[in-house]
Amino acid sequence: MYKKILVPVAFDHGETTTKAVEVAQYLVDKGGQVTALHVVEPVPGYIAQYLPEGGLEANREAVTAQMKQTLGDAAGVDVDVISGYAGTAITEYAGKHGFDCIVIASHRPGIEDYFLGSTAARVVRHAQMPVHVVR
Repeated sequence: MYKKILVPVAFDHGETTTKAVEVAQYLVDKGGQVTALHVVEPVPGYIAQYLPEGGLEANREAVTAQMKQTLGDAAGVDVDVISGYAGTAITEYAGKHGFDCIVIASHRPGIEDYFLGSTAARVVRHAQMPVHVVR
């Protein structure tokens, strides 16, 4: 159905992240690519100057390792970690890397985001490709 599927991963979504990866694996064509992406919020410059040298890169490597552990047996899923603001970084990454579908998990809505999580809502509104939302 799709050749390249992006699955944004937020560690606070737990079980729905696993479901999103499963949905992506179901929707991807044989020989297609599924990529799990985590977006780390940028560290403001006035804070970054106090971090030890290489601290941000070490953090990125730790997050990548945690993603691989979280995804566990999800065969054939690539992992990437970028820095930015999730709502816009996900759609920019998908467009720049030629993804033809996004499968994103959304938490159970609260009063502040009644229908979709705020990141999922931004992705649905701004993505230039189909978006499947998993709850």
